Amino acid sequence: MVATKDRPNELGRLWRSLLAQSRLPDEVVVVDASVRPSSLVEAEGGRPVLRAIRTAFASATRQRNLGLDAVGPNVTLIGFLDDDAVLEVDAVEEMLRFWAASGPDVAGAAFNMANHPPLDWPVLKRTRLAASLGLYSGRGGAVTASGFQTMIGPVAVTTWTDWLPSGASVWRRAVFSQCRFDEWFGGYSYLEDLDFSYRAGRTARLAVVAPARYLHLPAAGGRGGGYVFGVREVLNRVHFVKKHPALSLDRCRAALVLRSLMSLSLAVRERKASYAARALGNAVGLVRSVL
Repeated sequence: MVATKDRPNELGRLWRSLLAQSRLPDEVVVVDASVRPSSLVEAEGGRPVLRAIRTAFASATRQRNLGLDAVGPNVTLIGFLDDDAVLEVDAVEEMLRFWAASGPDVAGAAFNMANHPPLDWPVLKRTRLAASLGLYSGRGGAVTASGFQTMIGPVAVTTWTDWLPSGASVWRRAVFSQCRFDEWFGGYSYLEDLDFSYRAGRTARLAVVAPARYLHLPAAGGRGGGYVFGVREVLNRVHFVKKHPALSLDRCRAALVLRSLMSLSLAVRERKASYAARALGNAVGLVRSVL
């Protein structure tokens, strides 16, 4: 399933990578909020089945929930792909091989991002102090007491995690009878994947499948300006933490203050106004989260 808006080139590139798979998916649902609907050239022989859904409401969470309702009744595994992802030719085959060997205790599995960007401030984030305060962790794919998740990065072997990115992942269909995407995370829907996968992972296992590789080739824009994103990253993080009593709101706010200071440091080091705007947005978001 793909949620998309005004990215015809990226969507076309993803579609071609799906048609080139050594094991084709049975069907692909595209939920399109574009001003001008994207047109995809269907595969010869009609496989995979293409289901195109139009919506005027551009929100990753809403679009994914709409797509879930459109999936065929015989489908047992449901995958999500961002429109700016590109799968390696055997990625679907490797993912299905993992699922064939998995028991009912597995809820979801992510494809392995081969070109993951480097971690910001790795020395600071991986200190014992950050770990002891529950602000960050040296373990990839962890969710800390502050509600911050650690990046997973490319993995050499299949790895079990506390959360999964939704941009390239596959889920057991039964998960969605109890767990859907929270539409509070509207628009860009920052952290909607953390919220969904963390809930699903509380009662079942999550994995990143090493041989099922893909590339993330981000399209320009989408997050909004630095200030807008700065506000959003605070409010969305606080919303996530408030939903889960096991997490600490005080530690979350402490980590967000550190995040703001990191943005200010980057503004000085890189001489980019967008980082300063993000730090200002963080400050405004923190005030709003308290009020």
